[in-house]
Amino acid sequence: MGLTGLMLEVAGPHAPERRETVDFLVDSGAVYSFVPRPVLERLGITAHSRQRFLLADGSTIERDRGDALFFYSGRRGAAPVIFAESDDATLLGAVTLESLGLVLDAIRRDLLPLPMVIAAVA
Repeated sequence: MGLTGLMLEVAGPHAPERRETVDFLVDSGAVYSFVPRPVLERLGITAHSRQRFLLADGSTIERDRGDALFFYSGRRGAAPVIFAESDDATLLGAVTLESLGLVLDAIRRDLLPLPMVIAAVA
């Protein structure tokens, strides 16, 4: 199994035209995306809460959480974003992928359109 990297643009919800390109590691096991704190601060994104995360070694960390816009290949999505500290990886999580209408094909290490299904009562 390999790692998948991806470049996306990130912006604040109040200034979508002001963007920064960020190099992400796609982690379909991560719920939220982790973006370096300095990038989010330059974009004017502010934290509205704190989130606790369980690490693989069993320890926990707390990080600030805000909201961001993500842009990739003509797509735009809004998703929660975690303020990554200097020792954290820059991760693209499942919620961000879904907000862009994409899913990771782990075998081909490629992004595919997410099938959109609506259940209806006949």
